[in-house]
Order: sequence, then C-alpha cells, then structure tokens
Amino acid sequence: MIADDHPLLRSGIAAVLACDPQFRVVAEVGNGDEAVAHYQRLRPDITLMDLQMPGLNGIDATTAIRGIDPHARIIILTTFGGDVQVSRGLKAGACGYILKNVARTELSDYIVAVYGGRRPLSRQVAGNLVNSFQRDVLSKREIEVLRLVAEGNSNQRVGGQLGVSEDTVKTHMKTVLQKLDARDRTHAVTIALRRGYWESSSLE
Repeated sequence: MIADDHPLLRSGIAAVLACDPQFRVVAEVGNGDEAVAHYQRLRPDITLMDLQMPGLNGIDATTAIRGIDPHARIIILTTFGGDVQVSRGLKAGACGYILKNVARTELSDYIVAVYGGRRPLSRQVAGNLVNSFQRDVLSKREIEVLRLVAEGNSNQRVGGQLGVSEDTVKTHMKTVLQKLDARDRTHAVTIALRRGYWESSSLE
C-alpha cells in the first residue's frame, strides 16, 4: 500500500513497482486516516508511508496501524531526513525510513529487505540518526518557544501566548541556542527545520 497525499508521486511509485513482478500495489491512499482504514481491510505486506499528509500524519498513522497489527511492516518514505523525524518514525513502529530521492532499484531492494525481516536504513538517514546521539534534544516547551519565535513573535508575545514571563522565554531561548549550537535565533530556527523538529510547511 502506498500512502502519500501527492497523486503524481503515488502513481509514480506504483508505476515503478508495477515493473517488478514480485510486487503488487493493492491500494493508493492520500491521507493517514485512509491508510489506517485500508490497512485494517487489506492487511498489505508492506506499507509505504509519507510523513506529511492531511488528517493523520504519517507518524500517527504508523502508530495506529501498529496498534491494529504489531507485526505490520511500514516504511517511512519521505523528503524529510532530519534525525528528529527519523527517531519519531522508528519509535512509532516503522521498520524502515527511506528518502524519496532514492533510486528505483534501491527502493525495490529496500522493500524486499523489510519484507524479509530486516530493518535497513539508507546511508544518509543512518548518518543523521547516528549524529543525533551526539546532540542535545529540545524539550517540548523549548520547541513551542522556538516555533513561536520562528513565526516572528517577540519574547513578550511568546510569553503571553504560553502564559509564562518574558524572562522565562529568554531562558528557554538561551538553552535552545546552546543545545543547537546556534549563533542566533534565525540560525536556531534553520537548524531545527533541518533536523526535523517541524516542517517548513507548518509555518506557511
């Protein structure tokens, strides 16, 4: 099953897999809710899951499907390779995580490997995940503060929205800059986006 909200991409992946006789696409869905419903009905051997979709996102859909079937084989297939997103996907129960710029043959080999019980990661994704163990992770409140800062809010406005003092916001931002090894607020936002704390589309 292919779960992705971009119809052209879905059909492109389906066309690639159709060229290989060992694969059969049983469903193409455009959001996480459909992915869960179709999984429950069809029980596909492999699910290719995008992260950013309307309704349930890929992480939540993965969690829901694994709740239905703890042995479900789900591969996150996405453009987001940041270590935070990789960790979230794997913690949700995904068996693999691969980027959409992967070569056709590599995608086929990857699916076969997951079907065979292995949990492979592409070199880039594995590298990002290894690097994450050497980095400090932002807390939930620090992410909230940084996201509001990314939207152009002052420390005072951030404090007002979160119900904390301006000094508390300043303390959180100081910690964020230290954890991300960032030069300033703009640099911190750039690093957070690259690592996958949230997607740039959520700021638009």
